[in-house]
Amino acid sequence: MNAELRRELRTTSHLAAPLILGQLSTGLTTFVDNVIAGHHSTRTLASVTVGTAVMWLPLSAVLGTLMSIPPLVSALHGAKKPDEIARTFRQSLWLGLALGPLLFAFVSLAPLSFARFGISPEIAPGATAFLHGMRWGLPAFTLLLVMRYTSDGLGHTLPTMLLGFGGLVLLLPLGYVLTFGRFGIPELGASGLGLASATVIWCQALALAGYLARARRFRSLGLFARFEGPRASELWQLLGTGLPIGFTVFLEGSSFILAALLIGRMGEVPAAAHQVAINVASLCFMIPLGLSEATTVRVGFALGARDGAALRRSALSGFLLLVATQLSTFLVLFFLKGKIVTLYTRDAAVLLLAERLLLYAALFQFSDGIQVLSNGALRGLRDTRVPMVLAAIAYWAVGIPLGAHLAFGRGLGPSGMWLGLIAGLTLAAVLLGSRFARRVGRALG
Repeated sequence: MNAELRRELRTTSHLAAPLILGQLSTGLTTFVDNVIAGHHSTRTLASVTVGTAVMWLPLSAVLGTLMSIPPLVSALHGAKKPDEIARTFRQSLWLGLALGPLLFAFVSLAPLSFARFGISPEIAPGATAFLHGMRWGLPAFTLLLVMRYTSDGLGHTLPTMLLGFGGLVLLLPLGYVLTFGRFGIPELGASGLGLASATVIWCQALALAGYLARARRFRSLGLFARFEGPRASELWQLLGTGLPIGFTVFLEGSSFILAALLIGRMGEVPAAAHQVAINVASLCFMIPLGLSEATTVRVGFALGARDGAALRRSALSGFLLLVATQLSTFLVLFFLKGKIVTLYTRDAAVLLLAERLLLYAALFQFSDGIQVLSNGALRGLRDTRVPMVLAAIAYWAVGIPLGAHLAFGRGLGPSGMWLGLIAGLTLAAVLLGSRFARRVGRALG
């Protein structure tokens, strides 16, 4: 291993570590929600499962669309164009302001479709209450993403970590008090968890806005120095890069969401067990996701600087780090799955099924990591349209149909659905990984 690659590994590691920890804190937020819900009742846990699945349906598309910000900002940073960074930030704020109310409206109306999807009548009221509490934080969530992605794109990833863990520290007591009812506050159940999460999001958004406006590191950029109205050409540039990313994230996220909704039709125990297993898997996913975001920034920076050798080193270092992280999570899930599920619930039936599903989660760690890292490198190259098509093939032409067939046609239940998800992720890893290798290999000559 040459000295330049070792330096790139260190740089990527230092950039990725706060992103990974920040993503883990986001995953731990869902973990806290589920632990509180699981100890409140199995029905509350099942309600939060369905509510979370429905909320992430539009949220994944919006989150992916705003993922256009880091590669654009990092490329401008590499090309040494600070004025254009500030302009991109201000236009991104307009995009965030437009997307927030759309999210609010969708989440407000989504419970009307529960009966059509066959969601159990025991689960639907709690899921509706959770969504109606959570929706109040969504307008702040889109602005939080814009500010966070701008900071990340500049290579300053520490705020992501600090805000994530700060929110976690606030959510734990607030969620407990609102869910169980303490200090004169009535017991709100699933609704309390939604309201607590919304409150935390607003606190995080206000804190990050204050930091970006005052911190010396960002002062020279003048991010909030002046008002700037929306400009169609720049908004279209953001959307041109972001919409395919958003649709790609939506395709993957919606496949897991539909899986949760289909499993929700099987009753409280399968729904609760699936939520335990998918929450643990999602928590593990935060590690390659953070590494993928760091790879996006490093590849985008090298692209902006027109340095092909640095670009290839960035991609290779991301892959080498991925192998180490995914091997670690595989071993943890495989050998400690029984101990992990006991953190969520004491229900014996839920424990037994969740432990089996965690074995499947261990099996897809490498394919999941490869597909998300490949997507990150391709985003850094602004290659977003073909990956969208490849994701559609993997998740919706293979993963979901196969999972539904195994779950209902072959009578395998939740296990069948998870086997279908594994097949989709594996195909995505092959297709996106192959494109990743071809594009990075010939980037910038």
